[in-house]
Amino acid sequence: MNNNENEMERIRLGLEEFLYETEKKEVDVIGAKKKAPEHRPARRPEGRPEGERRPVRRPVQREIQTDLAPNPDSVEVDRRQVKRDLKEAKKLVKEQQKVRKLRAKANALKSANEEPKKKGKGFKIFIVLLCILAVAWCFGMTKVYEKMRYAPIESLESAPLKDNGVVNILLIGSDSRDETDEGRSDAMILMSISNKTHTIQMTSFLRDMYVDIPGHDGNRLNAAYAFGGPELLMATIKQNFDIEVNRYVVVNFKAFANLVDAVGGVKLELSNDEVQWVNAYLNEYNLLQGLPIDNDYLDASLSGEIDLDGPQALAYSRNRYIGTDFGRTERQRKVLSAVIKKLPKGILTNPKGIIDGLFPNLTTNLSRGEFIYLSTVGWKMVAYDMEQNMIPLQGTYSDANIRGMAVLQVDFEANKKVLKEKIYGEK
Repeated sequence: MNNNENEMERIRLGLEEFLYETEKKEVDVIGAKKKAPEHRPARRPEGRPEGERRPVRRPVQREIQTDLAPNPDSVEVDRRQVKRDLKEAKKLVKEQQKVRKLRAKANALKSANEEPKKKGKGFKIFIVLLCILAVAWCFGMTKVYEKMRYAPIESLESAPLKDNGVVNILLIGSDSRDETDEGRSDAMILMSISNKTHTIQMTSFLRDMYVDIPGHDGNRLNAAYAFGGPELLMATIKQNFDIEVNRYVVVNFKAFANLVDAVGGVKLELSNDEVQWVNAYLNEYNLLQGLPIDNDYLDASLSGEIDLDGPQALAYSRNRYIGTDFGRTERQRKVLSAVIKKLPKGILTNPKGIIDGLFPNLTTNLSRGEFIYLSTVGWKMVAYDMEQNMIPLQGTYSDANIRGMAVLQVDFEANKKVLKEKIYGEK
């Protein structure tokens, strides 16, 4: 082996030992648990006699001539750079772990959201169907509304339908003998749908009360209707009882009887005297309708619970000879309460009978939009408690004779207080 070959061998062995030492130190720095492999002694150069000691390596303070070897490999290790590379590698591994966790969360959320998406699609279908039903309902109610006679009151067109959570509608029973609204107010019942008390209050106003009538002298309450129709009657109730009422419905004889028939009649408790008066009042109704005078008569011997059809219920509610006007208004409320209770079922079983029999005989200042709104809250007639009241209250009036008229003088303050409590829940 010549000198050049010996020199190259020493350089190779030196580099091999340097790399081993560097690798061992790096393993210790990063805390590797695995034990570094033992260094195997350098291969004995060929040609060295067996037993000959390896020469001691000492640093050679001179440049290595690269031209001693045709293709030298230059190995240069920077320990700081190695540490920086390891640090970057650890950082990259951590970031990859975060990415994997985020992907796992994203997949979990995607799986969890699959079912709500299906529900969301069903909800959209439900909303579409609901909108279709709402449009169909509005169309149907518009057709029903067009059967009524709309008679607006200019002074009340901008007045609100609802007052302090309460819808007040004055039901006026007209005793007109034809299909017009001319005649006296045979019944005056204030229907109050109260969201505050969750009740439907039906309050009868006795027609013989002596009241102040705006623009006129004092007179009986029903005279207000004769002087100025529904507008003056509502204004009179406002002035004397401090109740905001801006909407009315006039119901004539025919409408009342048709409504009772449309719901299948009503069952009421009658005395034998009341049965006799039902037959008496039927005489006039039959004549107006061109029927035999004894048509629809009740058995004169009856008493107790009796099924009444429309004309019979009308005759029953017009009787003022038993119990005077107090008894008559009570009978009117009984019939109306019984009809309202049967109305939801009647709408399902006989909608045509109710629509054709009732609405063409009604007159109102309710707008179409208000009528449709009221039709959507009709469920309250079933859900809310129904209560009956009468004004004046017992003990708050006295009989009097004014200008030759037999009238009732009323304690208005006492009646106002009770009305506020019943309708608005005010204490």
